[in-house]
Amino acid sequence: MTVLEDRIEMADNISEQIILDEMFERMSVPEGFKAEIVEGAIHMSPQRDTHWEITRRIVRALEDRFGMAVKVKSDVRIDFPGHLNGFAPDVAKLRDDAEKNSRGQWRYQDVEFIAEVISKSTAANDYGPKKLAYAIAEVPVFLIADPYTGKCVVHTQPKDGDYTTETKVDFGQPLDLTNTPVGLTLATDKFPRD
Repeated sequence: MTVLEDRIEMADNISEQIILDEMFERMSVPEGFKAEIVEGAIHMSPQRDTHWEITRRIVRALEDRFGMAVKVKSDVRIDFPGHLNGFAPDVAKLRDDAEKNSRGQWRYQDVEFIAEVISKSTAANDYGPKKLAYAIAEVPVFLIADPYTGKCVVHTQPKDGDYTTETKVDFGQPLDLTNTPVGLTLATDKFPRD
C-alpha cells in the first residue's frame, strides 16, 4: 500500500466509526432487548431466559477458569471489520492486557473468544456475517450455542478470512476447548433448549 492508500483507508475507518456512533446514539432500544448493527443494518432481539442461562453458564466457566478479574464482557459494543459492524457479543473474553482505545471502546484485536447464543430473529447473522467478521478479525475461538437445535458449533483457526476448523457438539456433551486460548472443557449438560 502507498501512503495515500493508507490515509484513505484510515479516513474511511474513522468515517465508519462516526456513523456507527451516531446510529447507536439515535437508537431507541426497548427494555429487555439487545441491539446490534450488522453490515449497517440495525437488529434488535428480545432477551430470553434460555439465552441468559446459557450466557451465564459460559461466563461462569470463564470466571472459574481465569478468576473474577478476567476481562469478560457481555452485550458490550465492539466494532469489528467490515462495513458498519458494531456488535455486542453475548460473551467476549479479552486478553489480560486489553485496554480500551482512545474512544473508550474495546478493540476487536484483543478478543480471544466469542460466544453467541442463537435467537431466532438474528440466527442468520451469527451463522453468516458475524462469523465472517470474527474470522476476518482473527478471533481464535468463536462458539455458537443454539438452543433450537441443541448443538454447540465451535469455529477455530481463522485463516484468510474464514475459520478452518468447525466442531459440533450436542448439548449434554462436554465441549473440549483445552487446546485454544480458553483452555477449558465447557460443560453443556445444563444448557437449556427452546
